[in-house]
Order: sequence, then structure tokens, then C-alpha cells
Amino acid sequence: MPPFLNISTLGNFKGSSLSGPNLWHSALLIAGFVVLIAIPTVLLWGAMGALAALLLTAIICPLAARMPPEALMRLYQATRVPRDDSQLSSLVDVLAYRAELPARPELYVVPSLTLNAFAAGSRNHSAIAVTEGLLRRLSLPETAGVLAHEMAHIRNNDLLVMGLADVMTRVLQLLSYAALGLALFNVFAIVRDEETISWWAVLLLYLAPALSSLLQLGLSRAREFKADADAAALTGDAASLASALRRLETYTGHFWEDLMFPVPARRVPNPSLLRSHPDTEDRVHRLMALATAAPQGAAPEHTPLVIVEQPMFSLVGYGPGDMRPRYRWPGLWF
Repeated sequence: MPPFLNISTLGNFKGSSLSGPNLWHSALLIAGFVVLIAIPTVLLWGAMGALAALLLTAIICPLAARMPPEALMRLYQATRVPRDDSQLSSLVDVLAYRAELPARPELYVVPSLTLNAFAAGSRNHSAIAVTEGLLRRLSLPETAGVLAHEMAHIRNNDLLVMGLADVMTRVLQLLSYAALGLALFNVFAIVRDEETISWWAVLLLYLAPALSSLLQLGLSRAREFKADADAAALTGDAASLASALRRLETYTGHFWEDLMFPVPARRVPNPSLLRSHPDTEDRVHRLMALATAAPQGAAPEHTPLVIVEQPMFSLVGYGPGDMRPRYRWPGLWF
């Protein structure tokens, strides 16, 4: 095992399953998605609009649940990191072992200068992606905390509800583009003194992504706090994860940015599933409380990883000039 990781005491990770809450969260997300689509479509087409909303949901939800992680990685043009003796690969090995995952997640690097990471798949078949911007700006202990956070999501069966949130947000963003077209149609109808489409329907379609993000905010709070605590237990280093979260906050968009279309300089950091995190300062405060609890007798779940920083080279062969804006359906992200 590489000398920069101390795994002499791996211990056992006893994270609890969140399948019950995740089941309810998935149901609420689906219900919210139906409502956000049904209300404006009913205003536009009556009962046929409600039927269209139910049909769209019936198509999207199974697709979101069965999307292989490799497909999402291809969408972001991510490159798989080989399983070798490199720092990151060995770190994933150790964290997956500590988390007692049934299968080691594959690690991918996204050629983007944003600071982000996300997981996809299921406990038995998962992948974790980190951006090269994150690898260049975060220290290795901070990166370990981020990877451990994603491992905790995998361990706690969070990926289904997070995948649903991501796919639904993408569809709702597409509908907001449709709202712009309907608004333009109304303007021409007013000029020609013709009947207009319901402005309430146009407004609700346009606001649907922001309203969806608010719903995700409400549902993700306990799940993210749990993943933070589990990540601190996996690494034995809550302070490094707290430091990473402070850095990530600078580059992370907020739900009200869904009121804007994806344009250059807008912060669109990720798959949308990561924008549903609770307030960063609240998360940092809880992590620092965990970090200061250990000296007072609350021992960490594991012996802290001993990590020696080494020079980090590009893992995907891109230089800063080559990291152009990435296509994020239905918009651009950086």
C-alpha cells in the first residue's frame, strides 16, 4: 500500500441505511415533479395536460433509476482513472474498504476548472467524478474528505433520490426554455390582438427549476448532514472536509440562479443534484464540532488517514486553455 496512506487500523464503518427516508424523499420528489408540470399544462391544455404530466413522469422516473453511471460520465466527457498505485486510486481503495461498499466505485475526472464532485449509480455499481479544478485547488486531505462524502452517499443508498433530482431538474430546465417561447408567442398575439396563452402557465413553467431546487433543499438537509458526519468518520478528519466545503462554496451556484438561463459567467457547477445542499456554514459548524469532540473523549470512527502531499499532474491530459465550457444539457457549465 502506498506510504502516503496509513491504513494500519481500518476498523469497521457502521453507517446506518437511509432507505426509509430516501423512499419518502423519492416519492415527494416525484409528486413535486408531477405538480410542477401538471399545473401549467392543465392551464394550457386542461385534462390532457394532466395526463401528459403523468405520462412524462412515468417515462422519466424508470430511466433515471436505471441510468448506468458510465452514461452520465460520458455526458460530462469524464475520463476514468486507472486502478493503480496513484494517490487518488489508492485513496478510493481505502475509503471504499472503510465504507464496506460491496464494490469499489470507479473514479473519473471531468475536464473542467470548476470545483466539484458527484457520485452516480448504486451501491453495487457506482462511479465518483471529480473535476480537475477540484484536484488542482484542494489539498489531498481536503480531496479525501470530498471523496469520503460521496462514498457516504453511496453507502447510504442516496444515489437513487439524487439521480431522480438531477434528471427532473434537467427536464424542468428544458420546460423553462419552452416558457420563453410561449412568452414570445404571447407578445406577438398581443400585437395582433389575438387570444393569448395563460400568463400564469408561462410564469410557472419558467419558475419550475427554481421551485424544484427549493423542494430539493428541503429534502436534502438531513441526508447531507448524515453524509458529512459519515465522511468525517471514514477519514477521521472532519476539519479537512470543512475546509473543502468552504472552498467549494465560492464556486457553487444557488437555487435562485435557476431564474437565469445558462450563460457564460453563470455559476452552473455540476449535475444539478449537488445544488440541493444545505447552508455551507451550517455544515461547517457541525463538522468543526465533530473535529473538536475527539480530544474530549469522542474518538473518531477510524484512525485518521496519514496523507503526504505529492505533486499533482493532469489526469486527463488537458491544460487550462483546453478546458472550455462543457455542454450540460440543456445548457453550458464551466
